[in-house]
Amino acid sequence: MDRKPVFDAIRKLLGRGFMPREVSMIDTAIDQGLGLPGSAALPTRISDQGIALVKQFEGCAKRRRDGQIEAYPDPGTGGEPWTIGWGATHMHGRRVRPGDIISQAEADALLVEHLASYSAQVCAALGDAPTSQAQFDALVCFHYNTGAIARATLTKRHCGGDCTGAAREFARWNRAGGRVMKGLARRREAEAALYRSGS
Repeated sequence: MDRKPVFDAIRKLLGRGFMPREVSMIDTAIDQGLGLPGSAALPTRISDQGIALVKQFEGCAKRRRDGQIEAYPDPGTGGEPWTIGWGATHMHGRRVRPGDIISQAEADALLVEHLASYSAQVCAALGDAPTSQAQFDALVCFHYNTGAIARATLTKRHCGGDCTGAAREFARWNRAGGRVMKGLARRREAEAALYRSGS
């Protein structure tokens, strides 16, 4: 089947060209629509398993007696970046500050909003590199904590097809404030285990 007319029509509707990941996703959709064997679509959203991992390590800390949730300092620095709810460092278009207070519903909404944004950033960093849902979940969890998906060697290794090397890279990201943090070491181990489960 000549796919050019399909791509031309979509390009015209969008008013722009395609990113490599979009081409791959459209090709996969065409294959599936025609009943052709093709590669599975690349993940674009963190799954429930990935969200559970984020929640496990972020926790929803500093709940007050009245049920409200207040901001707390970074454990590694004792200050910046201030965090609230499920590890959010930004809300309402600004950085979290000491004294900020939100409800549980606001904390949950912030997590959903931020994970959608972090998932999109992981998609952009991975391009069309073959990625399983478990690998994607581990990378979003990593990025949510570090913000480093675009510059991390583990991303380069993953995109280069070296999943074994990428899995080893998680362990390098175990410091905060210049110190090795046991909590970060445990988180990186869990992320690497999830990543390996999808290799």
